Amino acid sequence: MEQVMMNEQIDVNAVETPEQIRSSSARMRELTPAQCRAVMFAQQQVIRARAAKKAKDEHQAALARMWQEEDAETARPRAVVRRRETVGEVKEVSLREAIGHVLRDLRTRDHKTLREVSEKAGVSLGYLSEVERGQKEASSELLASISESLGLSTSQMLRMVADHLDSVDA
Repeated sequence: MEQVMMNEQIDVNAVETPEQIRSSSARMRELTPAQCRAVMFAQQQVIRARAAKKAKDEHQAALARMWQEEDAETARPRAVVRRRETVGEVKEVSLREAIGHVLRDLRTRDHKTLREVSEKAGVSLGYLSEVERGQKEASSELLASISESLGLSTSQMLRMVADHLDSVDA
């Protein structure tokens, strides 16, 4: 990391003209040792900030590629969702599981993370995850808050749940 910072510092100084270097070194000689340390610290902070911005941009680009790949996969026609079958018996999907499935589908379709939705809805991340996995029953107030954070009304979300249940029963 220090090697990268030193290279960036050298690259920044390499752009300066000889007159600028002489004038900046003359200015540096006029500074006290404490001021010189402060200048060096500020330069290091700028280099770190640039490296952090570059890493963030690369992370955002990787996320965008991932979402594009996922969108390309979901663009293909999906097989019809069928009832879950165990040995010899048909298991119906519960309302709790259907709500979780729809909420997760809406969230991932909008390219939102659990953290983003949980913060916006005012729900803990763990609880939202459990609701999406169909492990927890969500109150009507909680469902309204989550729906709003996903940009839908509660009634729209519940219609989607009903459609999901219809597709499972078909």
